[in-house]
Amino acid sequence: MQDTPHDLLQRVFGHAGFRGQQQAIVEHLADGGDALVLMPTGGGKSLCYQVPSLLRAGTGLVISPLIALMQDQVEALRQLGVRAEFLNSTLDAEAASRIERALVAGELDLLYVAPERLLTTRFLSLIERSSIALFAIDEAHCVSQWGHDFRPEYRELTVLHERWPEVPRIALTATADPPTRREIAERLQLQDARWFVSSFDRPNIRYTVVGKDNGKRQLAEFLRGRRGEAGIVYCLSRRKVEETAEYLAGLGFKALPYHAGMDAELRAAHQRRFLREDGVVMVATIAFGMGIDKPDVRFVAHLDLPKSLEGYYQETGRAGRDGDPAEAWLSYGLGDLMLLKQMIEQSEAGEERKQLERRKLDQLLGYCESMRCRRQILLAGFGETYPESCGNCDNCLHPAEAWDGTEAARKALSCVYRTGQRFGVAYVIDVLRGAESERIRQLGHDRLSTYGIGRDLDANTWRGVFRQLIAGGLLDIDLDGYGGLRLSESSRAVLAGGEKVLLRRVRSERKSRERDAGPRTDAAAALPIADRPLFEALREWRARTAREQNVPAYVIFHDSTLREIAEQRPDTLRELARVGGIGSAKLDRYGEDVLEVVEAYG
Repeated sequence: MQDTPHDLLQRVFGHAGFRGQQQAIVEHLADGGDALVLMPTGGGKSLCYQVPSLLRAGTGLVISPLIALMQDQVEALRQLGVRAEFLNSTLDAEAASRIERALVAGELDLLYVAPERLLTTRFLSLIERSSIALFAIDEAHCVSQWGHDFRPEYRELTVLHERWPEVPRIALTATADPPTRREIAERLQLQDARWFVSSFDRPNIRYTVVGKDNGKRQLAEFLRGRRGEAGIVYCLSRRKVEETAEYLAGLGFKALPYHAGMDAELRAAHQRRFLREDGVVMVATIAFGMGIDKPDVRFVAHLDLPKSLEGYYQETGRAGRDGDPAEAWLSYGLGDLMLLKQMIEQSEAGEERKQLERRKLDQLLGYCESMRCRRQILLAGFGETYPESCGNCDNCLHPAEAWDGTEAARKALSCVYRTGQRFGVAYVIDVLRGAESERIRQLGHDRLSTYGIGRDLDANTWRGVFRQLIAGGLLDIDLDGYGGLRLSESSRAVLAGGEKVLLRRVRSERKSRERDAGPRTDAAAALPIADRPLFEALREWRARTAREQNVPAYVIFHDSTLREIAEQRPDTLRELARVGGIGSAKLDRYGEDVLEVVEAYG
């Protein structure tokens, strides 16, 4: 008798039941239907094609652009007794040939392949000679020319439907706004597919945004108390990645750099350490993290402004995949904004593309400066309405105080105008605050009517004022004029006294930290004190086992599984089998060892 989806889920994956829409997706695909699945990172997308691949005859073919994800998922599937392989550029010719023969012979349950390889004449002929259970197109947003991670090869994946119309297809993504979703359906000929759209909310992630004022110091303050936790710190430039990694290492963190300019072997070694060791902080450009399946990343910190709200959501989504508390922390300043605007203007993209990227950057800037619930704004970008305040972002935990900034705005705009609309923020603030500067005297700006009229506000408050004036469209950055500020058309009404300006008061970071130390994120936090020694012993056993097999520790068991074992203290294999995440293959492989650890702690 054939397994039901639920039987297979329990026997192979060790889960008592499906989550959310997983079961409906699995049954639809197993029955031969096409599907477009939009589900957040950590929502369980992989099971949506892995289970049907095992239920249907033939091999499930998974198309993914992410080498790290392929390797992670194949290692995890092998632990479950699933016959899984991957084909990508890391394999030599002999290994690739062996896997190709296994595909044609019907000896594989799942095969992961990069789109470039799949589209070769050789591989398409292999598919002709093989029995294929389904096609799973992962990271489907890569098909969108207007998305944040366009891959031209994805456009050619229509060949799968054209040549094998009887094979069901599933396209999956965790980051696609409504226009991108429509483009995915059109480009992959999935107009008749059934759509499964889950909430994009990640309730376990706390979102915090701070204005940049000595970013490294602010990062060190954020990381205080988080030593020993795995995390990712994103920077815009390679140089800043190197400097930040060195700075954190000097503070005693296990920090490693990662960027495209590094030696490929060293970069791969750093990635392996991040996956296999506990407590590594990866300092990286956004090139890092795509497809990283590590479940226990406790924080993602952005030391610079990301490029779009969509990209920010994807990058922060690498935190807390295991559902435990995690943090997304973002520090940004006007320098970041200027650099990103320059990158847009200097790119070789057409004007339509540049206009789209400008809008995306403005949307992200609005998110940073808003006084609304962060989660509401973030989810609105994906067409989702979040009805009430989340209670787990800085704006909800410490509501920003609004103040009448009309007078300050007029002073700022007047000073920009009177200094000639050609200086950056730092200089204009110096003039406003009456700084004793040789440059100001040489230019005669100490004789302006705006010189010193802003002494009542400190420099940090003025930086907040200027950020909000730019975000509100009252000031523009003149990129051709080396980043000088200039008045916009909208500023006329404010200067004429006809428009009121409401600003958010810059929050004191120290006061915020005193009121809220942040969510408890260590792996043992949810356990009673009496169960923590056993949990730590189980983690030590897992680490030894993972080192022996040269695989990441979470491939053996997730922390949630170890916590459940520590709480329940099973003393038989039958009792152990009831723990979530322990399927039959893992029970056979590790059951006796786990029971020995439990017995040692009584």
